[in-house]
Amino acid sequence: MDFPKVGEKIQIHSYKHNGSIHRIWEETTVLKGTQNLVIGANDRTLVTESDGRTWITREPSICYFDVHQWYNVIGMLRADGIYYYCNIGSPFIVEDRALKYIDYDLDVKVYPDMTYVLLDEDEYEKHRVLMNYPKELDGILRKNVNSLIQNIHQRKGPFASDFVDMWYEQFLLYRN
Repeated sequence: MDFPKVGEKIQIHSYKHNGSIHRIWEETTVLKGTQNLVIGANDRTLVTESDGRTWITREPSICYFDVHQWYNVIGMLRADGIYYYCNIGSPFIVEDRALKYIDYDLDVKVYPDMTYVLLDEDEYEKHRVLMNYPKELDGILRKNVNSLIQNIHQRKGPFASDFVDMWYEQFLLYRN
């Protein structure tokens, strides 16, 4: 695996369990890149959906990918605070200047006051049946939802009070 270097721009590709592309973020600046962890940032980046539709992100975001976790976290800096969008997904790989992972539909949205909501359980159930997720995978994903929620409560990792702000300051150095 060829790991991205600090300051390098990469794409982020999310796939579905059946191997089909789900979404591509065109440009993310790597702030930390090791075999176990990638922290990146983007602002107003082009996103392409599987059906070809495109949109542009609205605010700066810090992206956190840990190869030991079956989820990733996007911390979005908004005027009224930091919001987090957490994707339950496979550990990442880096290939051809892109970070890649499988998105398993379940998402957790975290508000600035650290309250949260679990999203897309119906979509997960539909795809679990349609794509025939193995029983072991279902167990891994549900265990990681619980681990993610525990980290939110404990403000660990990307949920630590200064994590997003600290990495955003680093991102600003690369933008100027």
